[in-house]
Amino acid sequence: MTFSIVARGTDGSGRPAYGVAVASKFLAVGAAVPAADPVAGALATQSMANLAYRPQGLALLRSGTAAADVVAGLTAADPLRDERQLGVVGPTGDGATHTGAHCLDWAGGTTGDGFAIQGNILAGPGVVEAMRVAYLDSSGPLAERLVAALRAGDEAGGDRRGRQSAALLVAVANAGYGADPAVPYLGDTGSHLAVDLRVDDHPAPVAELARLLTAHHLYFDRPDPASLLPLTGPLADEVRALLAGLGHAASGEPARGLDDALAEWAGIENYEVRLSPGRIDPLVLDRLRASAPR
Repeated sequence: MTFSIVARGTDGSGRPAYGVAVASKFLAVGAAVPAADPVAGALATQSMANLAYRPQGLALLRSGTAAADVVAGLTAADPLRDERQLGVVGPTGDGATHTGAHCLDWAGGTTGDGFAIQGNILAGPGVVEAMRVAYLDSSGPLAERLVAALRAGDEAGGDRRGRQSAALLVAVANAGYGADPAVPYLGDTGSHLAVDLRVDDHPAPVAELARLLTAHHLYFDRPDPASLLPLTGPLADEVRALLAGLGHAASGEPARGLDDALAEWAGIENYEVRLSPGRIDPLVLDRLRASAPR
């Protein structure tokens, strides 16, 4: 009833990343299937998902256990292993996948260097193959590659019962909300969920997940410093007028007043991660212009 990809890669800054993308004709699939650790690996448990696999599997990965041995260990101790599917990836080598003998057709999976793909009650084996090809043909940040694979599986027929939910989980050391990526990895005390998006009930969940990932980048990615525009001259005058029209007039010393007014508006609109004193992110500028009264 579910198809997923588990993989390792890098984020937009080149840091190691581990993640899972999953879709299903099942309510809120993201609440059950994915688990990821920023330095050890990731896994997906599905087809009568065994939620105990998530903490147990991550613990094994943190101990240095290879992906194939994690799969073997978890399933060997599970009396319902013939009903389960499991995909695991670790820091090195191929991913590993398990499809129980009693999973409903079509069910199966494939693995390669740094990924595992699996699904059950699918339109056919072409779903898994389409995901494999799309993942290997893609490049860039892991989150985008995972969504590309998930979209390919969906377009190849996906879950043969239909569509309902999808989710994307990516772990990167100290890259979660409020974390400072410059701080060394501090284990579980840090914020490591770089992307944690869920579409719980939607007629087109994979497309909606892709839209949410775009929004996630807007709200949570730090801007490239080279792209920032100085808030001086005509641009400063324009931004000051736009903010005033939205009820956030600058006051006091010109530069400081403009920064404060921009921060007030950006805080309300949730763009505060993109702020830089004396400069403005082009994406924030576009949103400011679009928000101005007509």
